[in-house]
Amino acid sequence: MQLYKSQRLQVYNSLTGKKEDFEPLNEGYIGMYVCGPTVYSNVHLGNCRTFMSFDMIFRYLRHLGYKVRYVRNITDAGHLENDAEEGEDKIAKKARLEQIEPMEVVQRYTVDFHEILDKFNFLPPSIEPTATGHIIEQIEIIKDILEKGLAYEVNGSVYFDVNKFNQENHYGKLSGRKLEDMISNTRELTAQGEKRNPQDFALWKRAEPQHIMRWPSPWGDGFPGWHLECTAMSTKYLGETFDIHGGGMDLKFPHHECEIAQAEAHFGCPPVRYWLHANMLTLNGKKMAKSTGNNILPNEIFSGENKIFSKAFSPAVVRFFMMQAHYTSILDLSNDALEASEKGYKRLMDSFETLKKLEVSDNTDFDIGRWKQSCYDAMNDDFNSPVLIAQLFEAVKHINQIREGKEKIGKADLELLIETMHAFVFDVLGLENKQEGIGDSALLAGVVDVLIGLRNDARSNKDFATSDKIRDQLLDLGIQLKDGKDGTSFIIS
Repeated sequence: MQLYKSQRLQVYNSLTGKKEDFEPLNEGYIGMYVCGPTVYSNVHLGNCRTFMSFDMIFRYLRHLGYKVRYVRNITDAGHLENDAEEGEDKIAKKARLEQIEPMEVVQRYTVDFHEILDKFNFLPPSIEPTATGHIIEQIEIIKDILEKGLAYEVNGSVYFDVNKFNQENHYGKLSGRKLEDMISNTRELTAQGEKRNPQDFALWKRAEPQHIMRWPSPWGDGFPGWHLECTAMSTKYLGETFDIHGGGMDLKFPHHECEIAQAEAHFGCPPVRYWLHANMLTLNGKKMAKSTGNNILPNEIFSGENKIFSKAFSPAVVRFFMMQAHYTSILDLSNDALEASEKGYKRLMDSFETLKKLEVSDNTDFDIGRWKQSCYDAMNDDFNSPVLIAQLFEAVKHINQIREGKEKIGKADLELLIETMHAFVFDVLGLENKQEGIGDSALLAGVVDVLIGLRNDARSNKDFATSDKIRDQLLDLGIQLKDGKDGTSFIIS
C-alpha cells in the first residue's frame, strides 16, 4: 500500500486562507507548477529558498508514493522592469547594456541557475519549459480571451479587461483584495496611457522599433505579457485545472492573481486547487537588496569571499539552515545562524554514521514506531520541516544513549531506525553527508583513533599532562572523549 493512503496530509491553501486536507484530482497523481526564475542575473539566495521549499515538498510527495509531474518554468522573455508594465524587458535591458544577444543572457544565467541548484542537491523538475518556447500557445489564449470580450487591443497591444471580468468573477480572491478598493486607491487615469483602467494588465505588448525581443502576432510584432506565460505552460502540461501552484509570497499579487483571471477567462474554470506560497529570506534582520549592499550570492557564501560572514559555509549547511524554518515563515540569515546550523548539521550526520555501528540487543528501550509516525505527523502538517528536524534530534539523543550503553535497541528496530532516518534526512530534506572542513568521516575517525592511542600511551606512562592536553584540545574542536570499560570512544558535539 502506498504511504499516501495511510498518511493524512494537510496543506495551507492561500486561496482559502486555511489548512485543508490534500486530495489530488486523480488518486495517486499530482500536478504541481512553480514559478521559476527570470534569467537576467545570477540567482539570488531568496529565490533559492523558494525553490528549495518546493524541492522539499516535491520530495515528500514522491516519498508518500505519489507520481508527481513537477513543472518549473524559465522566464526568458516578457518580464518588464516593474509591475506597472513600464520600462524595458529585463533580459533585453541586460543584453543592451552588455551588448550581447538576449539569448546569450538567457543561456548564461540559466546555466548559473542550474549549477547553484545542483550544489544545493535539488531534484530536477519533470518539465522545465521556457516562455519563448510557448509563444504560439500564448497567442492562442489571447485570441480566445479577445473573442470572449474580456480583453481589448490598442495600437498593437492587448490588455485584459479586469472590470469586465469582475462583473461575473472575483478579481482579487487570492490576495484578498477588492477591485473597488483598488480603484479608489488608484490615481486618475492621467498616466495610464492605453489602458482603460489602471488594474488592466498586458496580455501582449507592442514592440517599439528598438525592442530586440519580438515575435509576429495578429496585432503586430510584440511580446507576451509576463503573467500569461505561466497560464500557458502550466495548463499545457498539467491540464485546465491542476493540484498545486507554488511560488514566492511576493508573486501572490499581481502575478498569481492575473494567472487566475486569465485562466478562468479562457477555460471557464479555476486553474488551481491548492495555492502554496513560500516566504522571504532576510539578511541580518533586513530585506535583501543590491541597492543597499545587504545582499549575498550563494557562491559567495560557499567560497567565503564576502564581507558578511566569518568563513565559508557549505551548500549542505545552508540547506540545513533553510530547512529549520517553516516555508511560510520569514527566515533571517546571519553568521550566528549559519554557525549554529553547521554544528547541528555535523551532529546529525555524525549520529547517522554512529547509527550504522550500534550494537543490537534483545529488546528496545526507544519506541521507534511511535517516533517514526511523529516524523510523518510533522510533514503531514503542511510540510513542517522544523518540527521534523526536532524529531530527528530526538532520535539523535537516543542514538547517543544507545552508543553509551544507557539504552538498548533490537535488530529489527535498528533497521527501522536506519531506514527512517535515511528517508527523512536524505530523501525528504534533501541533505547530503558532506562535512566540508573536516574531510571524510572515516578519515576523521581514523585520525581521532590515532590520538586516542597516543593518549592511552601517555596514560600508561603516567604522563597525565600530555593525556589531558590531548583530551582538552580535542574537546576544543568539538570532539568529546568518553572513557569506559571497553576503552575510549568519542562523540562529535
